[in-house]
Amino acid sequence: MKKFSVVIAQDDGGSVSYPMKEWLRQHPEHMPSGLDATLSTSHQLRNGLKKLGWLVQDSALETKLIMPGTTFEQVNLSINTEDETEGEFSSETSFGLEYQLRDFLAQNISAIPVNGKRIKLYVDPTGRDGIEFPTAVGPIDILGVDEDGSFVVFELKRANTSDRAIGQLARYIGWIKQTIGKGKDVRGVIVAGNISENLRYATLAMPNVSLFEYEVSFKLNPVPPMQNV
Repeated sequence: MKKFSVVIAQDDGGSVSYPMKEWLRQHPEHMPSGLDATLSTSHQLRNGLKKLGWLVQDSALETKLIMPGTTFEQVNLSINTEDETEGEFSSETSFGLEYQLRDFLAQNISAIPVNGKRIKLYVDPTGRDGIEFPTAVGPIDILGVDEDGSFVVFELKRANTSDRAIGQLARYIGWIKQTIGKGKDVRGVIVAGNISENLRYATLAMPNVSLFEYEVSFKLNPVPPMQNV
């Protein structure tokens, strides 16, 4: 049977996991509206927490829900940028699913400088946020705004990417410029596990596009044995 766990940051910089339903029964203040820790299914609770900003990491055997506020040191993600600015996020593995990359970046978008400016998620007048933001030309992975009010369109690729990603990104940028972003600057960002040489050449013609490569590392620190008193 698949496990559902919540991951909570600790004061010592680490994190600890608890069974999801049991933890929610003990912490009802975190219960998604309209759901019940006993009567609701694990999948309903998972989706409810995700809507509240929890990061979801799914595998065949376990779903982990990471509480908002978990730091980069606890997850240990690094992002290297093509414009020689580094996010505060060093590497031999990648995100298993693209939505995991999307959710993590969306949750920590304020720590990713683009063109030297901090970013936050875009929220439209109806309260709809910029995650999988719907448009007439397809959903944008992440739509943000920088500190000057300019739009930032994120196109995410889990592993390697080709110059075809430029076409997707240009389509979204064009839609933003003709609709909600009229009269404003619009920048594009492509995030992938590996940026191809073709894509690097393609972006030479699009100075408003930044390239990022992400790395994920997992580290185990040995715990020394207790000393005899």
